[in-house]
Formats: sequence, C-alpha cells, structure tokens
Amino acid sequence: MASEKIKTYGHDELKDELIGKRGTKERDKYEYKLQMDVLGRMIKLARKEQNLTQEELGKLMGVKKAQISKLENSANSASIDTIVKVFNALQADIHFNITIDNKQLHLG
Repeated sequence: MASEKIKTYGHDELKDELIGKRGTKERDKYEYKLQMDVLGRMIKLARKEQNLTQEELGKLMGVKKAQISKLENSANSASIDTIVKVFNALQADIHFNITIDNKQLHLG
C-alpha cells in the first residue's frame, strides 16, 4: 500500500476556495462582516474592562441600552463617528492599522 499524501490548505486558501477570491462580492461581504464582528466584540470587551453595563455606557453616550447591544452584536450599522464616540466614552485610545501587500502603513 502506497501512502497517500493529504493536501493541506492555509487559511487564505480555504477562504479563496469556500468563499471566493479577494475582490469578489462574496469575499468582500464576508471580510466586512468579520471585521464588524471583531469591532463589536472589542466594544464589549472595552466596556466590560471599564466595569460598565450597556445601560451605563449608553448614558455616557446619550443613547439607550438597546443601541449599545446592537453595536456589540452587529457593529456593521455604526458610523465611524459613533464608534469613536463609544471608545471616547470608554476613555479608550483607538489605533488604526492599514496593511497593503503585507506592508503596514504609518503616518509621519
């Protein structure tokens, strides 16, 4: 019996195969949703780190608890302005990282 080689795939190869290549509508939609999920989780983590309830954070921002819940569970409807307000209310610094062709961009 000859041993069979098992093909292995990297994460990007699997996404290319199962979701679509970069630049396709399906892949862009997937990547966007994933990034918004991560952003919502970061909002929740930062809120909990400050020992705040959703209601307390809402009061700091002048919005209802339901809006905070919506942000934490699906940040895709949030504007940049809203996201900045959330992190300002949490007294958290925000850092943006931009990577193009595996090269990270830096200002200044």
